[in-house]
Amino acid sequence: MSVLEKIRRYEDFNYEKFFNELSDEDIIRSINKESLNEIDLLTLLSPRAEKFLEVMAQKSNSITKKHFGNTILLYTPIYIANHCVNKCAYCSFNIENDIKRRKLNLDEIDREGKAVSEKGFKHIILLTGEDPVTTPVEYIKDAVKVLKKYFTSITIEIYPLKEDEYKYLVENGVDSLTVYQEVYNKEKYKKVHLKGPKRNYEFRLNSPESGCKAGMRSVNIGALLGLYNWREEAFMTGVHGKYLQDKYPYVDVSFSFPRIRPHAGVFNDLVDVSDKNIVQAILAFRLMFRSSHINISTRESKEFRENLLPLGVTKMSASSSTEVGSHIDENSASTAQFEISDDRDEIEVKKDLLERGYQPIFKDWIDF
Repeated sequence: MSVLEKIRRYEDFNYEKFFNELSDEDIIRSINKESLNEIDLLTLLSPRAEKFLEVMAQKSNSITKKHFGNTILLYTPIYIANHCVNKCAYCSFNIENDIKRRKLNLDEIDREGKAVSEKGFKHIILLTGEDPVTTPVEYIKDAVKVLKKYFTSITIEIYPLKEDEYKYLVENGVDSLTVYQEVYNKEKYKKVHLKGPKRNYEFRLNSPESGCKAGMRSVNIGALLGLYNWREEAFMTGVHGKYLQDKYPYVDVSFSFPRIRPHAGVFNDLVDVSDKNIVQAILAFRLMFRSSHINISTRESKEFRENLLPLGVTKMSASSSTEVGSHIDENSASTAQFEISDDRDEIEVKKDLLERGYQPIFKDWIDF
């Protein structure tokens, strides 16, 4: 069964009927299970499960400590270009937005990498807009070869590629991949992706699997919460993740819960996602995906991110910016992809983690 076939199984699923028929006993049963299936995950994402969040939190904390101790992996994003050919309603990089565009040359990428490495980071995410002509795979490869001088782990978050292209980048130093489906509901997907190759729902959906086949060590997925019903989107993220874990057990499948932030352009067709909703999603995922990393980025505030620490989060960004070249130029001549909420640098984040009893780490695996 392909991932598309897996997703299609739930296209006509009656979520409201399922939620209405749940009992407290169903919730407790799913919480207490040692190995959860997809229906257990949906049970824990239900409105009825909200009154059991404290119980879920206690178990989530125990599971996280068992698998990760008190460690939190720190990373930072490096934007090397913001050119994009897509018209996505929710993103500053939208091709029709009148923004400042920029693409770093290899010397600038080197200086950007050096500046970030001097802060102690060993894990980075390399980001571009989605423009295969302006930032072709060869450009990404050249950037990675420059940055490998400074970092032990390079994740790419660029436009979706074919398996052989991912393999080419793996051979040249990329070890991890982030691809957000953005929204799993196909009708909503069409409404927010108005123009460009990103309109191809199926190709994007298949991209994480292409990365697994190509030899990626880690693949990170998620939905952009705020575009559609968060319970359904979180559930479909879980269905996608379970498919990848079952088929590629040697790949570290991890999860993020990005919530939409202010950006250039106007887009008001949003669905409210509260802090409590994010908490419930993280708890449900930790109970099902016990050894998977769960990431929370600087889209969220300092206070909220710190409150999430005991609930299952194992990865956090720090010293973040969504502007191109901002690590070497604080007044970067480019427009940010979105506004961040937590603007602490790595020193502040490390200090705050230590004060809360957590061990910040900059590298979570060993080269052999």
